[in-house]
Amino acid sequence: MDPVVIVGSGLAGFNVVKELRKLDSETPVVMLTADDGRNYSKPMLSNGFTKGKSADELAMLTPEQVAEQYDVTVRTFTEVTAIDREAHALVLGDGERQSYGKLVLAWGADVFRPPIEGDATDRIYSVNDLMDYGRFRQELEGKQKVLVMGGGLIGCEFANDLTNGGFTVELVEPVGRCLPQLLPEPASEAVADGLRELGVTLHFGPLVKEVNHGDAGKLVASLSDGATIEADAVLSAVGLRPRKELAEAAGLDVNRGILVDRQLRTSDPDIFALGDCAEVEGHVLPYVLPLMAAARSLAKTLAGEDTPVKYGVMPVTIKTPACPTVVLPPPENVDGDWECEADGLNVRALYRDSEGQLRGYALTGDHVKEKLQLNKEVPPLMA
Repeated sequence: MDPVVIVGSGLAGFNVVKELRKLDSETPVVMLTADDGRNYSKPMLSNGFTKGKSADELAMLTPEQVAEQYDVTVRTFTEVTAIDREAHALVLGDGERQSYGKLVLAWGADVFRPPIEGDATDRIYSVNDLMDYGRFRQELEGKQKVLVMGGGLIGCEFANDLTNGGFTVELVEPVGRCLPQLLPEPASEAVADGLRELGVTLHFGPLVKEVNHGDAGKLVASLSDGATIEADAVLSAVGLRPRKELAEAAGLDVNRGILVDRQLRTSDPDIFALGDCAEVEGHVLPYVLPLMAAARSLAKTLAGEDTPVKYGVMPVTIKTPACPTVVLPPPENVDGDWECEADGLNVRALYRDSEGQLRGYALTGDHVKEKLQLNKEVPPLMA
């Protein structure tokens, strides 16, 4: 019997394995991963400095333990270079081929790397997995000041986390406010105020143009407004892009992500996708709750019971304890308006559609406790 092959060992791939084994203990499963295969929770990467955790301490299971516990084959440091749909096989980096009966693409998203000049661009770090975190943490040993590029979810979380970990942080966000794609302005301002009170220096408006070597091992970042920032390390957190190139090269339908139906099936009936790389009915949702829902439904489909994924009310908790924040982003295709009440760090913002129906919210400070009550008023994203 050809195995179910899962490409990716992050939360998406691991949870498909975990859920599938609850339903089917017989079908052979092969997990391919380009990294070292340790099981970990990706959201923990942006509060590791607060908790004083090394990469090893954030790892929950070794690949050997995953293999034994779930009766799967785990192949680490294995790169997939092509999908041969006709032969039902993957082409691997060493030229080997891995056959599959069903294929699950759970390979996530790539870090967006902005075009930056200078002679120290090789010292700009990104943290997209546990190995990245380990390298970045090693880079920071004995260092004091970090420049964070990007004021979105990951940038703000790391700015808070690094400051809690004892580092001095300066953050550069060209759009002009914190979390501009997730929060209305009053909530953005509350998060910015919380980070400033914590000690983070915020630069809104310019972007980083160059990173060069300075004196005594320092780095010097040149901004588009002519200012310069000296730091010991630079972290780029300017966004992620769904990995879709190999899928597109194989002839699968793609848009912003790999296009799948409600069963998470691609345009090839034997290939599925979920997590950060997948686009489900127009939704690309790189968050934990939709990923977990997708893993549960896909496991049932792989076990023989075609099961459409359902997305309920799925708020995103942003790990900025300097200003506690939870947001339920309104659906992109829903027209409406934000109604905002703000009092310092406490913001209550409700997004209502043209019929007055609550479709999203952003809560900061003391208002985060209203999340559960508001969830009852919002219709599910995909019932």
